[in-house]
Amino acid sequence: MISFDIDGTLEVGDPPGVLTMELVRKTQEAGILVGSCSDRPISGQRAIWEKYGIAYDFAVSKHQLPDVKAKFEADVYYHIGDREDLDRQYALAAGFEFFWPDEAVSEPWLNRNPDPK
Repeated sequence: MISFDIDGTLEVGDPPGVLTMELVRKTQEAGILVGSCSDRPISGQRAIWEKYGIAYDFAVSKHQLPDVKAKFEADVYYHIGDREDLDRQYALAAGFEFFWPDEAVSEPWLNRNPDPK
C-alpha cells in the first residue's frame, strides 16, 4: 500500500512535486493499493483522484494513517511526503515506511523482492 502526500509530492500539488499521476496510475495497475494522506480537505483530495481517473482506495488526513493501516491488509505500508514534521513523523508513528519524493521517483515498491519464507 502506498499513501501519497499531495502538496510538494505529487505534480498536481501546490507547490508541485516530482511524482506524476502516471506513476500513481502505474503503481495501482501493479495491484498496489493507493490513496492520499494530506493536509488538504478530504473532498479536495477526492476531487484530484477523480479528475485524473484514479480509483483511490483512501483519502485521509495525516492523523488518520493508523486507521488506514488498520483497515487495509498489505505486505508493506509506505507513505511518501515532503515534510519531516508532518509526513515523516506521522508515517513512522503509524508503522509506515517512508520515502521522500525524490527517492520514490525510481518506484522502489515495483522492484521490491518479497521476503523468502
